[in-house]
Amino acid sequence: MFCFPLKNPSPDFEGFKRVVKGEEKPRRVYFTELGIDQEIMQFITENIIGEKWIPLDENVFKEVGSLNNKNFWKKYLFQRINFYYRMGYDYIVDGIALSYFLSLLPKPRVATDTAILSRGKRVWAEEGRGLIGSWEDFEKFPWENLEKPGWNLESYYELLNKSLPEGMKIAVVHSLYEQIMERILGYEGLFYLVYDEPELVKEVVNRWGKIVYDFYAKVISLEGVEVIFHADDLGYKTGLMLSPKLLRELIFPWFKKYSLLAHENGKMFWYHSCGNVLEVIEDLIEDIKIDAFHSFQDEIIPVGEFKKRYGDRVAVLGGVDVDKLCRLDEESLRKYVRDILNECMPGRYALGSGNSIANYVPVRNYLAMLDEGLKWRNC
Repeated sequence: MFCFPLKNPSPDFEGFKRVVKGEEKPRRVYFTELGIDQEIMQFITENIIGEKWIPLDENVFKEVGSLNNKNFWKKYLFQRINFYYRMGYDYIVDGIALSYFLSLLPKPRVATDTAILSRGKRVWAEEGRGLIGSWEDFEKFPWENLEKPGWNLESYYELLNKSLPEGMKIAVVHSLYEQIMERILGYEGLFYLVYDEPELVKEVVNRWGKIVYDFYAKVISLEGVEVIFHADDLGYKTGLMLSPKLLRELIFPWFKKYSLLAHENGKMFWYHSCGNVLEVIEDLIEDIKIDAFHSFQDEIIPVGEFKKRYGDRVAVLGGVDVDKLCRLDEESLRKYVRDILNECMPGRYALGSGNSIANYVPVRNYLAMLDEGLKWRNC
């Protein structure tokens, strides 16, 4: 028997913030996610919370800032907020800017979505050559549309903030390296061009990096926005996709700017990266000064082991391996989650998946993970 949806949630982001920063021990298990697929939220909203879900279509992105259809945005944002609120979260993740910018670009590989809660079609990363492969492509790229998108961020976030229950805040998400690799240059394109045309790669990184920076700069001081939750996958199972030297030259200077921007405004900078990034973890903690690290796979480093090594210097978010979240039966999953909590609590830790709640995660397993967090009482 699950406790969801919660009847009387009591979000306390300020308490969560003090835990993340190591200023106090948690009085309860806080929940965290970088992302929860719309299909998961819709299923829970309609089948557990008992309310109709209004889906988000890319066609509405052209008016997101002007809020021309204010009635739609009020309803859409309310249901998203209500989902996070009723599921026990203290903040809502907002990646509208990233979704908006990507909607302006041609899609890479599209294939049938075979997930449990299918969306019909799924977009895959471009493994070959991306949208830019030469200086000619660079000049033709729609940079101006991205640099001056013509939407009023303040009006959107004002509406979002006004709709939040007391105690909840906003974490904004954007992405630099991952979008360059997966869409703009492509995997092969990046790996060849970084040697064949290094100046082109540098210019692409700096152009996109400034777009991301400008977004963060516009929203970080807005009421309700408390976290930059930056998402960039740097690695794969056994290592980094670019050398530490190249990351330090091309990518990390932008990370430092994003982190500094957050800290200068009294906000937090959380960082998500898939893959094995242990070779540069000291850069992330000591130089970039991330407040929290997110994304874990057991075959790379279990979250408990990571916390033993680094948990005195950085907060640890999530860690429930997505493969186990998908495949384990409920009893085994509950034991696995309890073991994580026993290792990571109390301390600078919040419970969640090792990556995100994708639409192929069984809803029952997702609920079981959260349920164990509610039941854990050894704080």
